[in-house]
Amino acid sequence: MKTRALRLYGKKDLRLEKFELPEIKEDEILAKVVTNSICMSTYKTALQGADHKRVPDNVSENPIITGHEFAGEIIEVGSKWKDKYKKGEKFTIQPALVYEGKAVTAGYSYPYYGGNSEYVIIPSEVIETDYIFKYKGDAFFEASLAEPISCVIGGYKSVYHHTDDYKHEMGIVERGSTVLLGAAGPMGLGALDYALHSDRRPSLLIMVDINEKRLQRAADIFSVEEAAEDGIELHYINPAEEENYLEKIRELNDGQGIDDVFVYAPIKKLVEDGDELLGDDGNLHFFAGPTDKEFSAEVNFYNVHYSNTHFTGSSGGNDVDMREALDLFAESRLKPAKMITHIGGLDSAEETILNLPDLPGGKKLIYTNINMELTPLKKLRDKAEVDKRFAELADIVEANNGLWSKEAEDYLLDNFS
Repeated sequence: MKTRALRLYGKKDLRLEKFELPEIKEDEILAKVVTNSICMSTYKTALQGADHKRVPDNVSENPIITGHEFAGEIIEVGSKWKDKYKKGEKFTIQPALVYEGKAVTAGYSYPYYGGNSEYVIIPSEVIETDYIFKYKGDAFFEASLAEPISCVIGGYKSVYHHTDDYKHEMGIVERGSTVLLGAAGPMGLGALDYALHSDRRPSLLIMVDINEKRLQRAADIFSVEEAAEDGIELHYINPAEEENYLEKIRELNDGQGIDDVFVYAPIKKLVEDGDELLGDDGNLHFFAGPTDKEFSAEVNFYNVHYSNTHFTGSSGGNDVDMREALDLFAESRLKPAKMITHIGGLDSAEETILNLPDLPGGKKLIYTNINMELTPLKKLRDKAEVDKRFAELADIVEANNGLWSKEAEDYLLDNFS
């Protein structure tokens, strides 16, 4: 079977190509990819090429398919797995695993297994580790976003606080104070959604970002009033509009330090500001993978000693986090559509990846079996004069308060494929 896929050959060397997939083996699965959401990690991988720790050294001769936040439909099942998986079942995947002592990841390590492709071969080790998940939901895009939300969940589970007998209690302080720094991007929006709607919630939640448009979009989606109904005092702060935003945050917390601070942008000042905000037994969590291996920041070790402040970091979620994300989607407690601001076809994936830091908005969602210029949801109607299909698509999005939806996805797949 032939497939189109966006493959990585080296640093900034991405190529959209059509090539033949080999016949699957008895312990593999052939699958159709429907959606892949673009992650900042893919941009960083494109910059590093073979220097990335999960990309093979010989990638220039044996390119890999990019993309790791994907969902689709099973097409063919190898004989070993026919009792467990069936043709037509929807799926998503946990991309990262350790196989034969080596860390490998979909979208980084495999020639036939990545999200920016029409079809993929799911390797035996993914199936054996149960890292392919059957998806019971309706919309493929939600399954694609289970992976980034699992990363958010993994971050929340990585923080800890001390009990009186010096044990570590994992998770944020329940009914405590939580601050999200540099958080109006897609991952920060997911973190805000999880903090508002998971089982373990703060009583004071503050989102901080210097981008006023992104901050306002977050405030429009997650209203202060709705949060108050759930017993959470929610605030949005732009440091550019506050003479001393750190002091403002302390005032909102009755002059006290913050229990949990999450940093979602690799900016030295944000890390140092987060350290300054921490209260006794406060935890700063860093989820903002820098490309600079020398990235560092100054922290107050007096407070580490006398105030028991501490620091954690994470770079992803695991299969347990993925299952929690899918369960929360099924219960409609988390709504990942709020993260999506752009859609496009496979032909737009290369430009999207290479320019990702400069593109405004949240998640960029690729439908791999169509061709479409990457388009902001709010500008779909601008294309209606040239292509009437965009008028209908814009009607659907606008009727859903400007958010992507299953109805919009169905229309796109029925009319643009």
